[in-house]
Amino acid sequence: MNQNFKTMNYATQHHIGSYQHTRTEKTTAATPTVGRVRKLATKTKGRKPSAKRQAEIRTNSNATNGLLKCTFLPKLKTAQSVQACQKTERDFYKSLSRLAKHYSIEPMQTKDFEFPYNITLSMWDMETKVKRTNINWDSFKLVQDSKKTYFTSEERYNTDTTLYYVPIAPLFKMLKDPKRKKTAQLLISVCSYLYHIADVPYYRQEDSYLYWLYETHKDWVEQDDETDETETYKSELRNAEYIGDNIEQKLFNRINLKVFEQRLSRFKSLDTFDRECWQVACNAFALCTEYPNASIFRNAPLPEQDPYNDDYETEAIGMEKYISFVADTKGWLYESMADSINNEFNEYGAMQEPTICKSFDGSKIKTNNLDFENRLFALLDDLCTLLYDYKTTEK
Repeated sequence: MNQNFKTMNYATQHHIGSYQHTRTEKTTAATPTVGRVRKLATKTKGRKPSAKRQAEIRTNSNATNGLLKCTFLPKLKTAQSVQACQKTERDFYKSLSRLAKHYSIEPMQTKDFEFPYNITLSMWDMETKVKRTNINWDSFKLVQDSKKTYFTSEERYNTDTTLYYVPIAPLFKMLKDPKRKKTAQLLISVCSYLYHIADVPYYRQEDSYLYWLYETHKDWVEQDDETDETETYKSELRNAEYIGDNIEQKLFNRINLKVFEQRLSRFKSLDTFDRECWQVACNAFALCTEYPNASIFRNAPLPEQDPYNDDYETEAIGMEKYISFVADTKGWLYESMADSINNEFNEYGAMQEPTICKSFDGSKIKTNNLDFENRLFALLDDLCTLLYDYKTTEK
């Protein structure tokens, strides 16, 4: 993937790259941790569309490029060619009307322009206008199969090259801090929501990506020659296991969800940090209330649904790899893991991000959106920032 990840300022996110549909370059080592996120050195460019797929048109800034694989006016040679292109034009405007209605866009009147330039101009106009009104707009294609020509659109949440890793070591310390105990309990409810309902992976679960990574580092330390730092490394690994198991027991208890609203209503802020934690908890409770069963993976693209999967030799980075609870985002262990993550992810050509694909071919149009993802990823960002910022007052 050729990028270095950034760790969230004051919290643990990491950036992995904006997903564009072209191939990537190779990257160098990870950049140092700056603030809350470890950012990749270059943007991920994803992969190219396959030449094997049905004929399609992807929009870009140069909208005057060739569009459809048919003979355009005025160089039509047969009546059949004329009829084929007239049908293409009719299908185009029918699908354009559906797309414009769905996104509440008033399209430019282009029927007076000559074919195919009317199509080119319409697509440029629609692309420009939808980008202004839909923050998750990614692209649309004009697809031509054996029966008709129609639009498909793609909405995507851009994770902006970030590893969303929520550190629980600060939460563990906060619970032991008399001044912050109530604050910690409030955040326990937030994390319990992320654990049970939003399905954020937990690093002590054996099927999680980070569990394997921690175990790998444990093996390395045990197999390496003893040095002055060996005991420090082993201590960090032991702490990661102990703290992880301790906090997971608390998150696992669903009573934290039952008393979530009560904790919110009774919470009294002592300072700015408390107020920020309360606001994060309010946002989490609102999400939990509005989307009581929504998982962060609900719109994760499946490999067989990925329209670019047949043209690239490598897999995409799964969402479960860059979203997780983690022990901590400071110290030798985390820095070593971050380097391993960079090295592995640089071998990928693309990444999975929450995506919704819609077809405007006359069938029922999906009405779902990425509102939940927009709010949940922002919540993770804010939570990670607060946990990274936490300074114990315990003496």
